[in-house]
Amino acid sequence: MIDACKHRTARLNGLKAVVVIASTVFALSASAQDSENDPWEGFNRSVFSFNEGADRIIAKPLAKGYRAITPDPVERSISRVFSNLAEVRNVLNKLLQGKPGQAANNGGRFLVNSTIGLLGIFDVADKMGLSKTDSEDFGQTLAHWGLAPGPYVMLPFMGPSTLRGAVGLPVDSLADPVTHIDDVPTRNSVLFMGLIDLRASLLDTEGLISGDKYIFIREAYLQRRDYLINDGMIEEDSFDDFEDEDY
Repeated sequence: MIDACKHRTARLNGLKAVVVIASTVFALSASAQDSENDPWEGFNRSVFSFNEGADRIIAKPLAKGYRAITPDPVERSISRVFSNLAEVRNVLNKLLQGKPGQAANNGGRFLVNSTIGLLGIFDVADKMGLSKTDSEDFGQTLAHWGLAPGPYVMLPFMGPSTLRGAVGLPVDSLADPVTHIDDVPTRNSVLFMGLIDLRASLLDTEGLISGDKYIFIREAYLQRRDYLINDGMIEEDSFDDFEDEDY
């Protein structure tokens, strides 16, 4: 039980770090209901309300049921399988971004975990020194190539994005091995399982959200995207405004 709790905590560390950052941003700008990055806020809020309703009625109950009936070791194994499949997208985008060393690391992880690790059920690659890295997608690649993010947009069922990120979704879909499964029922079942696993992984973070949920999620998403696009490097200017503050 203790080990399972420790694993789940480690699994959500990245998400919680983003939420903490977003909490700071939200606290400092809670009075600002508009954002220069969100000119379509009226439309986005409507889609957000629709997504919240769909999540409340369908996705969240399924995720809770999945967590309730799935033993923690099995749940962790399923998550590792989908993480392993995402390495294909990571390799493609890291090559397109001119990061051959990182692409080789992710390619090695995929080969090792898909074979010795039994399709990713076990993360054997990590024990061999091939460490897991942050995910990459084509939206990040477009940013690397200099394309501006464009307006923030809330996509039906899919959640927060930017115009740049939305443009990259078809390429990400082509890079997903699951979309190339010939048998349609099998493909849909795997895609459905991936969505439920992802939703279940977010259950423990919901209590950290405060204030206007729409603004909170928007700021958390944009902060997270900046972090990923810059490979975890945070510009010093981001903290200049805090240096002269008294707390």
